[in-house]
Amino acid sequence: MVMKSFISDSFEQTKKIAYDLAKTFVGGEVVLLDGDLGAGKTVFAKGVAQALDITQEVTSPTFAIHNSYNGSLVLNHFDFYRLDESEAEMLGLDEFFGAKEGVCLVEWWSNIAGLLPKNCIKVIISKIDENTRKIDIL
Repeated sequence: MVMKSFISDSFEQTKKIAYDLAKTFVGGEVVLLDGDLGAGKTVFAKGVAQALDITQEVTSPTFAIHNSYNGSLVLNHFDFYRLDESEAEMLGLDEFFGAKEGVCLVEWWSNIAGLLPKNCIKVIISKIDENTRKIDIL
């Protein structure tokens, strides 16, 4: 069931869609990001960061696994491409999910699906062409 569906023709539009969603956050939200390489997941994360008054440069957590940024809420951005549930749990990364002082953005979430809370927001970013994206928020 699609809650909202958008077409974005630019990085700025993608950031604005993310910004508008993040302005509704009160803490504890877990956002699952789906999209191919280059679809715009990090651009979306930058829009969330803007809404949370984060001034640090937001980068992809591909190699770091977890990036954390301080703003009006803490933004925890994860990439679980190279981890499974037991590894994530051993590292204590599941303890961030649902924490009221922060928001979690999770890439490659299917690798740790059993650790996620039930009430996640799912964002699917689909590449239509070089500049155009379809963004579904469920």
